Amino acid sequence: MNWKLVLGMSLPFVGTMIGVLMVFFVKNDIGTKTKKIMLGFSAGVMMASAIWSLILPALDLSSHLNKWSFAPPCIGFLLGIACLVIFEKISSKFDISSPNLSSKKLLLGITLHNIPEGMAVGIALASAYFGYAKLTITASLLLSIGIAIQNVPEGAIVSLPLHAMGMKKSKAFLFGFISAVVEPIASITTFFLTSLISTILPYILSFGAGATIYVIVTELIPEAQHDNFYPATLAFATGFVLMMILDVVL
Repeated sequence: MNWKLVLGMSLPFVGTMIGVLMVFFVKNDIGTKTKKIMLGFSAGVMMASAIWSLILPALDLSSHLNKWSFAPPCIGFLLGIACLVIFEKISSKFDISSPNLSSKKLLLGITLHNIPEGMAVGIALASAYFGYAKLTITASLLLSIGIAIQNVPEGAIVSLPLHAMGMKKSKAFLFGFISAVVEPIASITTFFLTSLISTILPYILSFGAGATIYVIVTELIPEAQHDNFYPATLAFATGFVLMMILDVVL
């Protein structure tokens, strides 16, 4: 398998594990300002990647439909949003903010959140690798990079609260690992499924875009912008512009 594929599927997992490992080195939670800047930057990266690496290729693949070329991307995008709404409804029953929450519920809530992110990476990589869209492997890595950056604080959100609730660091690390490993599994599964169903790739690409943008709008931006923290806005703009430039140059 192409080393870039391995890298793309591994980066989100690595990002999560960096956050999970903080349980061994950080006594307290990540600084609020640092976390907001990271979330703002990753939101910008992911937004640019969703547009240039998923939505635009989906429109290109649908161009043979002429004036109806918008239909497959729109349908797929809305399905991606709907899927994440369902995931949100399920995971909301396992509220990770409660200090009395059991470790199993915490693990399930984070794991459910990570699955669609892995799917989005698998879709982008498959599209580039099998030549279904005008998309390079390097360009598809941008989405993986954005998710990896976002996953660093998410990994810490798993391990640090568990340890704070009295769990041993080694066990908190194990639970964090379990929540992280679902992403490469989802990426690999979606990668091979996409190769078998290339005829509906515009729907799949835009589905991944919808799922990605849902996470950006409902989670990353609100948390980064809490209390009108303007450096997070600048971080968003920086991430967006940087990935836009890289997508064109590479």
